[in-house]
Amino acid sequence: MKQIALYGKGGIGKSTTSANLSAALSARGLSVLQIGCDPKRDSTRMLMQGRFIPTVMDLVRTRGDTNLTLSDIVFTGYNGIRCVEAGGPEPGVGCAGRGIIATFQLLEKFGALEGDVIVYDVLGDVVCGGFAMPMRQGYAQEIYLVTSGELMSLYAANNICKAIQRLSSRVKSKCRLAGVICNARGQPREEELVMEFSRRVNSAMVQYIPRAHVVQQAEVNQQTVIEYSPDSAQAEVYRSLAGRVMENTRLSIPTPLETDELESLAREFI
Repeated sequence: MKQIALYGKGGIGKSTTSANLSAALSARGLSVLQIGCDPKRDSTRMLMQGRFIPTVMDLVRTRGDTNLTLSDIVFTGYNGIRCVEAGGPEPGVGCAGRGIIATFQLLEKFGALEGDVIVYDVLGDVVCGGFAMPMRQGYAQEIYLVTSGELMSLYAANNICKAIQRLSSRVKSKCRLAGVICNARGQPREEELVMEFSRRVNSAMVQYIPRAHVVQQAEVNQQTVIEYSPDSAQAEVYRSLAGRVMENTRLSIPTPLETDELESLAREFI
């Protein structure tokens, strides 16, 4: 079983990438479980025809964790993909990482962490221990960084490299950097920049995802690109990503850049 996690700066397109990746993996006949680890709870929405499914945290708050069943927290979406949303506390109250912890405890209790592939869609703020839990506790073993060529996006990706490097020495942790996914914003030389960043942090760019209007069209129609426009060039990009993820055996301990090194790199291309 492959356990992969997509991390990156908020708003960079992790959920869109995760949902389309899961859809493409399912089209290969694989059993896929996608777990949204973000309080926004929108990771699985396009796999559920636009539906926001109940989150584990909301259910625990209202019913308690001892009164829940597997069917309360796991929902079947597009092409049989099992969908879970961890959720988080009410805005301004509590730690969002608690939702992730509660979710994994319940899924383990029900024996639901199984299948050919588990896709964890995780908020990139790994300063919070809860968001680092998929890596720290050995759940997510292959970490993919989703970034654009924008400096703040690369900065977040570099911070995640620091977390992977630190956590890789823990006994329970099995996390390694599996590669970088460039979710492009249409900047000049963006692909070159992300490719060079990947090389410098001891990894490789596994997929370049160009900016395409069909992504917004699909989301307006509450579907992934794979479902909405399966014959489009963008759908083929996501299918390519799925193939590379399944074939990928290059896992590394990253070598994060110092801030001045990262800024110097950005100046070369931007």
